[in-house]
Amino acid sequence: MKIENTKAQMRKGVLEYCILSVLEDKDAYVAEILTSLKNAKMLVVEGTIYPLLTRLKNAELLSYRWEESSSGPPRKYYSLTQKGKEFLTELSLTWQELQDAVSTITNQKNNNHE
Repeated sequence: MKIENTKAQMRKGVLEYCILSVLEDKDAYVAEILTSLKNAKMLVVEGTIYPLLTRLKNAELLSYRWEESSSGPPRKYYSLTQKGKEFLTELSLTWQELQDAVSTITNQKNNNHE
């Protein structure tokens, strides 16, 4: 089993949560979303993000609007819908529970080896 595959699956599992979190405080277009993810060391390629954004939009978690750009073609800005905000709140709770559970398990394991 290759570690890179496991690491990629772990990142993929939290990508929706990260994208929704990026959009929690402000609307953003794809390049801004990718930059936020990259700055957090969550490396994602455009080919991965577009289908995910479409899926989130189809699930009514995101909406978008077109906005003229002074430096090129119009940009599609994504924002959370009310349903998306509620979904993000639930994901945040679940993430906290997961973090706590993993920390408990890994700390117990580490403490057992001392």
